[in-house]
Amino acid sequence: MDIAIERGRVIDPNSGVDAVTDIFISAGRIAALGTMPPGFHAHRRINAEDLVVCPGLVDLSARLREPGLEYKATLESEMAAAVSGGVTSLACSPDTDPVLDEPGLVEMLKYRAKSLNQAHVYPIGALTRGLKGEWLTEMAELRDAGCVAFGQADVPLPNTRVLMQAMQYAATFGFVIWLRPQDANLADGGVAHDGEVATRLGLPAIPVCAETLALSNIILMARETGAKVHVCRISSAEGIAMVQAAKRQGLPVTCDVAANHMHLSEMDIGFFDTNCHLIPPLRGLSDRDALRRGLLDGTIDAICSDHAPVDEDAKLLPFGEAAAGATGLELLLPLTLKWQEEMKVPLAAALAKITVEPARILGVNAGHLSSGATADLCVFDPDQYWRVETTVLKSQGKNTPFLGMELQGRVKYTLVNGNVVHEA
Repeated sequence: MDIAIERGRVIDPNSGVDAVTDIFISAGRIAALGTMPPGFHAHRRINAEDLVVCPGLVDLSARLREPGLEYKATLESEMAAAVSGGVTSLACSPDTDPVLDEPGLVEMLKYRAKSLNQAHVYPIGALTRGLKGEWLTEMAELRDAGCVAFGQADVPLPNTRVLMQAMQYAATFGFVIWLRPQDANLADGGVAHDGEVATRLGLPAIPVCAETLALSNIILMARETGAKVHVCRISSAEGIAMVQAAKRQGLPVTCDVAANHMHLSEMDIGFFDTNCHLIPPLRGLSDRDALRRGLLDGTIDAICSDHAPVDEDAKLLPFGEAAAGATGLELLLPLTLKWQEEMKVPLAAALAKITVEPARILGVNAGHLSSGATADLCVFDPDQYWRVETTVLKSQGKNTPFLGMELQGRVKYTLVNGNVVHEA
């Protein structure tokens, strides 16, 4: 189908395009920007006046809960949530049941996702068998099956010898290791940041040094082995400073931040709000502000939704026993726009953090509007406010710290492979 998206504000952070113009789509690809190509006959025209047209969003952290955890979410529900939020490409973590440590499981997930004809799914393979931290997986076979990188999700890898072996192997074959820095012993049993709120509420705490100690090991071993490392969901000012120093030394290190952590702090826990029970924990106000600045100066490469749907009953437990996580796919765009407006960042620079930059980290050809590129696009109204309510969210997981709040930025159309897969 040939589609013409007309009179929209087209923003492509990769090429620097920011202009009111038309986009012409043919055979699932971008045929041209601005001037209609010869022989083009639109089967559908989309009026994008007063709307922003940008590359489809790329999310670096989305738990789809399949296989094995369908009581929390299904692939159908989370793919619907993705395209509802303008997300056309996403990375899913390996902590499913069973764990994504076998090529057959990866191929099955890729096949299931492709059959839905919605967002592109890029699995992160398990770094160790069963995520148990003892034996490395067959990374080469997993890569052939479709994995784009390898990690442990939120499962700690306390054995530094195994981590060193993993990095050496990855460096040899050009694989990328994704790690969330947290010392298992210092974080054991903790549910909140080690600050005044945890003290007042009597919650078991996780100190900042749980992040920085683990991050120090990761950086030192990256320097030793030359392995490419992506640091997932940085959460502290000290952690940001360490990543910044590693980048200045020329180490191949990238990092991302969860959208929730850009706006929230330990103070938002209030009186045991389990929607704010997240991994990593919401930290102090100074840490939150450092994360926002780290995005500005480029230390933090990308923003992710940290989408982790949980069943409602698991959030009704006391804070320390409640399941950690929050839905996020449908909030990635409005929370990014909120940061952009509050920090006075150019819209193109903000969109880069959820399009071309995460695509580069994934190593996939996405997040741009080049002629001939796959037509994955997000068309949104930057001025429309909407209330975050359970009846509005497509995800099976309805829990988010922003429930009941009004956010700005509503996705109107999402296109994947040149097909309109979401229309509001």
